Amino acid sequence: MSRLFRVKPMSLLSAEASEEGEHTLKRSLGALNLITLGIGAVIGAGIFVLTGQAAARYAGPAVALSFVLAGITCAFAGLCYAEFASIIPIAGSAYTYGYATLGELVAWIIGWDLVLEYAFAAATVASGWSGYFNSLLQQWGIYIPPQMTATTGTPLVFYQHQWLPVMSLPPGVSATGLPHATGVFNLIAMAAVLAITAILVIGIKESANLNSAIVIVKLAIIAIFLAVGSWFLFKHPAVAQANWHPFIPPSDGHGNFGWGGIPKGASRVFFAYIGFDAVSTAAQEAKKPQRDMPVGILGSLAVCTVLYILVSMVLTGLVSYKTLNVGAPVALGIDATGVSWGSMLVKIGAIFGLATVMLVMLLGQSRVFYSMSKDGLLWKWASAIHPKFRTPWITTIVFGLFAALAPAFLPIDRLADLVNIGTLLAFAIVSAGVWVLRVRHPDLHRPFKTPLVPLVPFLGIVSALYLMTQLALITWVVMISWLVIGLMIYFGYSLKHSKVQKLATVAEAD
Repeated sequence: MSRLFRVKPMSLLSAEASEEGEHTLKRSLGALNLITLGIGAVIGAGIFVLTGQAAARYAGPAVALSFVLAGITCAFAGLCYAEFASIIPIAGSAYTYGYATLGELVAWIIGWDLVLEYAFAAATVASGWSGYFNSLLQQWGIYIPPQMTATTGTPLVFYQHQWLPVMSLPPGVSATGLPHATGVFNLIAMAAVLAITAILVIGIKESANLNSAIVIVKLAIIAIFLAVGSWFLFKHPAVAQANWHPFIPPSDGHGNFGWGGIPKGASRVFFAYIGFDAVSTAAQEAKKPQRDMPVGILGSLAVCTVLYILVSMVLTGLVSYKTLNVGAPVALGIDATGVSWGSMLVKIGAIFGLATVMLVMLLGQSRVFYSMSKDGLLWKWASAIHPKFRTPWITTIVFGLFAALAPAFLPIDRLADLVNIGTLLAFAIVSAGVWVLRVRHPDLHRPFKTPLVPLVPFLGIVSALYLMTQLALITWVVMISWLVIGLMIYFGYSLKHSKVQKLATVAEAD
């Protein structure tokens, strides 16, 4: 049993962090690249989709408080991530941190969990990106055959010069008599993921530079939305007063709305924060990781939390929260201001925003798989480095294809919750890991130190586990099933090929 909880020695981690050469990842990212990497991952589906859905279904205007609660949970975990990233500046994120503190079995569980989280998060975002992109094309009079724009079996109707899913029709509008079609294959989503995969294979520096440029564009668009919306509310205070009252709607008797709706909303919008932790997966490609990784992690988290709170407040002030359960709630909000170009602007912002989320999710997934392979826990092909581009190209392509096919064929309606539970589990393990490492290695040099240990790690664990309990039962079933498959691989392959196990066997023989 003790074999399962062998930790990866800090000396081995330090040696890996200092490796150089053509068979290692290229260090080319600075602090600004890392901050924009985090913002690129976080600012996307949360603002452009989930804010409206959480307001309409769970919290009402108090969705702003849901973002505060989710942000506090992320802050606890973010401080722990920052300490780990400064101590262990190599790829792998929570997987590597768990390996160094809680043992190999825990590391495997969290690494396998992250693989699911990042790959399916990219697939989910690709579906949202496809919807915004197709809507923009149709607004310009460009029509792709509707069967090629939605997942298998999705019913579509032609309404107001656009093909829409039946579920997206406005309240009171019947699909009867409208032209119908049925989705077969989401070509747009597949093409988007394949394009992002090609960019990631070409190189991390190129990917990061593209991400930084896109982040600037979408932040500018969000700033315009906030400025236009805030000015409208300033000129029409009665609109805001009506839409914000009551700020916390009365409970519906099923745990939604009321004070109980705030944590339920937080557990749903948590998907909006997924990404800041992906910064730590790029640690082995940072120029000065001890200094820049904490800045990238905490900086991106702080910027995004403020933006989410502001956007949710303006959005629920512009329109009633009851009308926001739509695919493009921010577009609906800016339309209420009467700014005619607002809808197109928001769609362009969503297209840019969701593209960078896909990029960072696929980047994070491939780096976790790379780290697990380097440790002998997965097959050697997963850590193969391209001789020219210096990227883990095979694993990038394999999971890029998987993430491309998933939104092309599969309607994944509960995927956001599934991704949330995986991320929350990772946060709990990282928070516990910082606590354990402080006890086992109190004198270890820490360029960044999490304050108030063990209070902050303890709060990180408790808040993450609490939000996990707010998620639907099916998400627990799927996660446990995925972990069972992973454990079969671990006991069938990984335990026999683990470098840490081999080192321990040699040491025992001596």
